[in-house]
Amino acid sequence: MITVSGLRKTYGDVVAVRGVDLDVRDGEVFGLVGPNGAGKTTTLKTICGLVEPTAGDVRVAGYDATDPAMRHHLGFLPEESPLYEEMTPRSYLRFFADLYDVPRETADGRIAAALDRLDLDVRDRPVGDFSKGMKRKVAIARSLVNDPDVLVYDEPASGLDPVTTKTVVDFTRELAAEGKTVLFSAHDLYHVEAVCDRIAVMHDGRVAAKGTLDDIRGEYGSVEYRVALTRQLDGAESVGDHYELTVESMDKVEALRERVQGVGGEVVDIRTRESSLEDLFLAITGESKRAAEERTRVERGEHELEG
Repeated sequence: MITVSGLRKTYGDVVAVRGVDLDVRDGEVFGLVGPNGAGKTTTLKTICGLVEPTAGDVRVAGYDATDPAMRHHLGFLPEESPLYEEMTPRSYLRFFADLYDVPRETADGRIAAALDRLDLDVRDRPVGDFSKGMKRKVAIARSLVNDPDVLVYDEPASGLDPVTTKTVVDFTRELAAEGKTVLFSAHDLYHVEAVCDRIAVMHDGRVAAKGTLDDIRGEYGSVEYRVALTRQLDGAESVGDHYELTVESMDKVEALRERVQGVGGEVVDIRTRESSLEDLFLAITGESKRAAEERTRVERGEHELEG
């Protein structure tokens, strides 16, 4: 549904995107992640026809991204999405439906359905009175008034409280279940890991890795086994009424089993820990742990969030 081949975008001497290739399939949720300045937003805006590529080919729903007809098949949610704050959600969304020539009765049905699913009950008060989370829900509903095949969301849950974030994340998965193609970027890697079918990690304007989480974990990640023993072995840590050791393979687990049996003990538990998307992100981009912690702190916000 979305194909990007050899995408390059420069601004003067600055190269924002350099040779990006992507394919996003019908009915798929595809996540685009990477540190600030990696080229994610430029890539998304080029896919939406808002930025003209310097080189490369971008197609959406069978249309060239620069073809105005493509926009009837696309819903776009930018990271910053100012609204007409003097309008109510209902009048605002009707206005955008009129831009797409959606009949009033059809538009009203779509608007009501979207706002119902997003748990936004307030529909006839000015949007300017709304919290950030409520405004974000209106903006998401706006992306759906033309019933698009493809949705491109840039940081859809940025700065939202946990309840609103969960609503947005669950809604994203519902859209894909209905057959819509969803491409989105996000800094919160936990939600990307939870909802995406496939992922691309961008770094320095390039796609550094892409595939399913298992694909990327197989190339960049690791698996650890935390083994609980009833008897002490060299290097084992005392934990309550047992001892624990961490090893990197099942062969080493079996070796531990033989060792502990040799001293009259046994293995009573084995817990597996695979690399999280956060671990993989750091391995791929080379971002330091301290920088990642600071990035996470800033992006999740150690401040009061609105719902």
